[in-house]
Order: sequence, then C-alpha cells, then structure tokens
Amino acid sequence: MAQLKRTLSLGTLVLFGVGLMTPIIVLGTFGILAQSSGGHVPMAYLVALVAMLLTALSYAHMARAYPVSGSSYSYVRKAIDPRLGFMTGWAILLDYLFLPMAIWLIGTAYLHSAMPVVPQFVWLLAFIGLTTLINVIGLKLATAVNIVLLLLQTLVLGVFVMLCVHYLLGDPGRPLFSLQPFIGGEVQWPMIMSGAAIACYSYLGFDAVSTMSEETRDPRRTLPRAILLVTLIGGVIFVGTSYVVQLAHPSFAFADADSASYEIARNIGGDLFVSIFLIGLVVGQFTSGIAAQASASRLLYVLGRDSVLPRAFFGYLSPRFGTPVLCILLCSAVALLALGMDVTTSTSFINFGAFLTFVLVNLSVVFHYWRTEGRRGAQATLLYLLLPVAGVVADLWLMLSLDRKAVMLGLTWLCLGATYLVYLTGGLRRQPPELRLEESV
Repeated sequence: MAQLKRTLSLGTLVLFGVGLMTPIIVLGTFGILAQSSGGHVPMAYLVALVAMLLTALSYAHMARAYPVSGSSYSYVRKAIDPRLGFMTGWAILLDYLFLPMAIWLIGTAYLHSAMPVVPQFVWLLAFIGLTTLINVIGLKLATAVNIVLLLLQTLVLGVFVMLCVHYLLGDPGRPLFSLQPFIGGEVQWPMIMSGAAIACYSYLGFDAVSTMSEETRDPRRTLPRAILLVTLIGGVIFVGTSYVVQLAHPSFAFADADSASYEIARNIGGDLFVSIFLIGLVVGQFTSGIAAQASASRLLYVLGRDSVLPRAFFGYLSPRFGTPVLCILLCSAVALLALGMDVTTSTSFINFGAFLTFVLVNLSVVFHYWRTEGRRGAQATLLYLLLPVAGVVADLWLMLSLDRKAVMLGLTWLCLGATYLVYLTGGLRRQPPELRLEESV
C-alpha cells in the first residue's frame, strides 16, 4: 500500500513555509496595505505578527501532541469534538483551496501587464500545469525547485531594499531612521486593524507546514520548531522591508494601488530594475503556488483517508510517486475557476477561513492541555490558557476587521459545510468517521 514518505528536515520545512509566504509579496501588496492602514504598513505587519505568533505557538503545541497531516482539522477533532473538527477542516478548505488560485491570479496579472499580447488564460494554464507536474512527481523535486526560486526572489527583494536605502541616503530630507511608519501622523487603530487583517494574508504559510507531518522526520520535535521559525522569519522580512519602503515612499497616494510597487521600483531603480522586479514577483508567485497546492492536496488526502470525503478518490496515493495525485489534480481544477474571477474575489474567501480556523486551534490547546491533561502551575497557565485565549481575541478582532463581502462569503461556505455535516452524521446523531493516527508517528 502506498504511503507518504518521510523526507523533510527542519531546513526544508522552513524553506517550504517561507516559500509559501512568498517574501516578495510584501512589495506586491504594499499599495493596498498603505491605503488600508493610512500609511502605516510596518505597524499593520507588526500587529499581524503578534496575532500570528500567538496562533503559531498554539499550532506548535498541537503539532507536538498530534503530529498528523490533518493539521487544524486533526487538532480540533481530537482535542474538542469530531464534528467541530469537521467544520474546522471545512473552514480551512477556504484557505487551502483558494490560496493557490489567488497566487496564480496575481502572477498572471503581473505577466499580462508586462506582455499584454499573450492572453491571460495562457499564463494561468502554464502556472497550473507546471506546478501540478512538479507536485505529482513529489516533494523532493518541489523542495529543490522551491529552494532555487526562493533564493532568486530573495535576491530581488534584497536589491529592492538596498535601492530604497540608497535613495534615502541620496536625499538629506529623508531620514533613514524614523518612527513615522509605525506611530507617526494620525494613527487610526480601525485602519491599522483593517490593514493588519489584510497583512495576515502574507503570513499564511506557517500553518501549512503542519500539513506535512507524515512526510517529516521526527515530527514531534521538528514541526513545532519549523512553525515558529517560519512565522518569525516572515515577520522580520515583512516588517523590515515595509519599513524601508515606507520611508522611501511615505505617501500612500498612488496612481494605482494594485501596482504601487512598480511606481516605487521605477523611482528608486529606473526602467531596468522594473523589469527585474517583475521577474522576481512572478518567480515568487510560482514558488508560493507549488507550496500552496502541495498543502491543499495533503489536507484533502487526510479528509479522504478518514472517509470524511469519499475515500476512493480523496484517499488515493499514487503507487509510483507516493503523492495524492487525484487531490493535486482537483486543486488544479478548482484553480481553473480563476478564468472567471479576479484577485479580490478569490482572496476574500481566504482570510475568513484562516481566522476562524486559527480561533479553533487556539481553543484546542486549552481543551487538550488545560482541560483534558489538567496541566496547572504558572508556566502551564501562561502557555496553555492565557496565550491561547489572547490568540483567540486577536484572531476574532482581525476577522471582524475584514470587509463585509468576505464575511458573507465565508458564512455561506460554513452553511454549506454544516449541511453536509448533518448529512454525514445522520442529523448529528453519530460522529463523523474516526481519524486514523499513523502508528509510525
């Protein structure tokens, strides 16, 4: 019987998570965040980092307790209730299924703007086809490709930051160090929180690491460390980069907020650097798409393996490659919906599902360690009660800061999931299919 292969180390997991975050996306979304936060992009990223660190710590606790590929679905299911676990898995599908589509849409938009003679659907199909092939062959190839592309986009990001510093040093009127991007001017916390809610999109990646448990060596030790490292590395990149860019371009007025980074790139590096910057952005989106599709397919595989979704399809592993081929192909088919959607519509699903899932994972720590295992004492109270509750509050605040359209779409998706759960459990009279923990873990 085909099984997932344990090939991932701490280093490859961290690269996987950071690759999914797409570090260069901090530039691609800078204009939108600048307008949402009132010109305080670094502050929005810092607030988002605090919330994500609280949740990442809860993921680390639960990954140590239940090192299985189901991630948040498995944590809530085992710690609280199988039915709530099902709804958690259903909610996170909003994130995992639509994230690859949003990633490829952004990359397609960049390429189409640079080469409008090529139809947009051609770029989209190329993204989907090549990414699917890499993930079908397996994570060894996906990891190798991710490392190369991550290095390339990191190089472009580094050059962008250095050009911003050079630009600042060449203008005596622009300070290199200032608190203006954080607390200067008229700081309006509703706008900061609105910006932070959008900024959390950039941090999605630390949670995807937990879906690779059954392909990780020594997962009880490796996964918690990888989850926290990915979150911290992402935070340093996003806060640091946005700080320098905000100093170089303190105004949040742009000709087009969606392409504000092009405007800034041209100001600091000229037309040649704009072309290099475009290459970096596209490479970043491709790298992130590989990791996002791999994570989504693993979650679908676990749901199928447990017979929550039809097992014959979703629980199938390729005997040749040891990968969930049918789940990968389904992710590709869902991404084809991008042919009739835009970036705003697709991303509106993502953060709602993520925030709701983060709330439930924080609660699962309280249920597992505080309530079930009865851990007490000052340290246990801090780690397993106070910090997870703080994470719940932060995630709920961010979720309520989303626009109304995102909340309505998310609630509609949850209603569909609840209807399926009622069918699956015979009117909630029985539990969903039991989760099978691997004995090898």
